[in-house]
Amino acid sequence: MGKRITEGLAIALMVIFGVGGSVTVLAQDRISVIPHAASLDRLFALREKILDLHAAFEALYPVAIVYGGQFHVYEPDMGKRAYRFAAEAPDKFHVPVGVRAAMPLGFWGNRIACVVTPEVFIEPGGYAIIFHEFSHCYQWETCEPRLKESLEVYRKAMEGKDFMWELEHPFPYGDAEFVRDYKDLLSALGTGDEGRVVSIRKALKERLSREDWEYMTWQEWKEGTARFLENEVKVRFGLPVNRGGMEPPFTRVSFYAGGEFLIRQLDKLNSGLARDIEVLYHRIAD
Repeated sequence: MGKRITEGLAIALMVIFGVGGSVTVLAQDRISVIPHAASLDRLFALREKILDLHAAFEALYPVAIVYGGQFHVYEPDMGKRAYRFAAEAPDKFHVPVGVRAAMPLGFWGNRIACVVTPEVFIEPGGYAIIFHEFSHCYQWETCEPRLKESLEVYRKAMEGKDFMWELEHPFPYGDAEFVRDYKDLLSALGTGDEGRVVSIRKALKERLSREDWEYMTWQEWKEGTARFLENEVKVRFGLPVNRGGMEPPFTRVSFYAGGEFLIRQLDKLNSGLARDIEVLYHRIAD
């Protein structure tokens, strides 16, 4: 990982979630008294039920649970089928309840982790959301940093030290032509109208600036993949699927929905494409 990427993500983490302070690695005699370990250990059994869905679930990832003014970091021991509490660091800026994210932890050697608050373990679908974030961990560890370097929108954001670009890029969501086209795209994807999808995508690429096209397709890939896998997990667990972002007014979340349906269509046309996320990105972006 390049120094610029590492520093940028660390700063973004601090801006979004207010992480600061030093890390404390816990002694072995404290592991048994830390809460939430049993809740995390359920991930091993749940993972076995979804292993066949995607390579993203071949491993489990660290989880940072934020409570009591601290980040509490757990890491999986695949051999023992258990999570061990590994480190803690102060949360000086009060991470809000309900955080669900995946990111490198600057205080823990920039290792990628799923970041949550404790109530996720008692929410309906909470474990499916954790697997959604694990999908992002998989993206990060396989190809995300390399793919991101190819984006003009990313390079300009880094030059301007805009580490919030993935959340705050000024995309023209309210433009009347975009709203019409993306609404039509979602409809065409819903009915599997391949010709119409191709036509609308061409029109969008011609109309949008390079940076806006890159941003849209990046979100369709990054969040669309995670939404696709989240819903596959929910179906397997008998839970209602996530359809957020389908209707105007469109926002960044609309690209999660569009990305999921686009991935489903591409995978149907090219069996197994959804399993190769790097090739999948290029198909979406091109």
